[in-house]
Amino acid sequence: MTKKILCKCIIVALSFSMLFSCLMVKSYAEDDPLAIDAISAVLMEASSGKIFYEKNADTPLPPASVTKIMTLLLVIEAVDDGKVSMNDTVTVSERAASMGGSQVYLKVGETMSLEDMVKSVVIASANDAAVALAEHIAGSEEAFVKRMNERAGELGMVNTNFENTNGLDDTAEKHLISAKDIAIMSRELIRHEKILDYSSIWMDSIRDGAFGLTNTNRLIRFYNGANGLKTGSTSKAKFCISATAKRDGMQLIAVIMGSPTGDIRNAQAKKLLDYGFANYGLYTAPEVELGDITVYGGVERTLPLKYEKFTTVLPKENIKNIRYEVSLPEYISAPVKDGDSVGQIIYMNGEEEIGRTEIYSDYGTERIGFFGVLRRIFLSAILINT
Repeated sequence: MTKKILCKCIIVALSFSMLFSCLMVKSYAEDDPLAIDAISAVLMEASSGKIFYEKNADTPLPPASVTKIMTLLLVIEAVDDGKVSMNDTVTVSERAASMGGSQVYLKVGETMSLEDMVKSVVIASANDAAVALAEHIAGSEEAFVKRMNERAGELGMVNTNFENTNGLDDTAEKHLISAKDIAIMSRELIRHEKILDYSSIWMDSIRDGAFGLTNTNRLIRFYNGANGLKTGSTSKAKFCISATAKRDGMQLIAVIMGSPTGDIRNAQAKKLLDYGFANYGLYTAPEVELGDITVYGGVERTLPLKYEKFTTVLPKENIKNIRYEVSLPEYISAPVKDGDSVGQIIYMNGEEEIGRTEIYSDYGTERIGFFGVLRRIFLSAILINT
């Protein structure tokens, strides 16, 4: 082979190599347009559960202190169910006091209100307070962890296994959860809006002001609309976060797992939230005047109507194009029960249906009997003759 032919071959080979590299870069960019620097990530809208972005969303990974979202969910549910109170006095066990990592340095036998324990977990990510809460509610951390896994199953968290309440993973072998499952349990937790009162606090204190708490989630202070939720980091899990933020009525949940540093983690969460707020919006349907519906053969001739409110999340450019159609019969037949479905409101984006909501009777009516019909005829005759 001459030197000239060899040079041509090398040039052709380099050209193919460059073309292949370009195609690979393009393919990667298309697969992950945001180029999130983390092992996995999810962006979810809270009211609908719609996912706007995902990367390795179903891969189980060590979650570090993001674990505490489930711990807090069980605590808040116990409060709402009346099993415990925010005013309860929680006594610290030897096990709770022995927890390392992030803590509020609880002492064996120390007592603290359940509310201050919750604040310690939410704001300062206190491992000792997480165990103390678990023991107070379930009697032992083991019993509480069993309930954590049961609740995960109830929520459809199929890639989750908890081994403790706080995410410490030095000895944990299968303490794993996926980014999508973190978004699911975060969504469930923030349904209890009281938790956002704590997770949106930047600085607070416990022990009558003697011990300061500073939020481990820096986005609370530096990101517009941020209102929660939980950070976490260990050498095994790297840096994780479930970050929540609300703007113009839309609540987003951004989950980052396995980011290399805390600053990168926060930047990636902001990138996800920015993407969501820039491209999507909350559509709330306008009021619809329905009037009454005629009832055939009923004690009542007409019945008032009511309907469910409709909201959904859409790409911002579609919101202005939404229209609705009311689907109602000319009449309905008695008997009618309070809350019977009698029709629907259908919401459309062009020719595409984006959702529908039920129309109900506002109250019921029985079928009119023989004597009722006679009475109605008699009264009609009187009105005609007067």
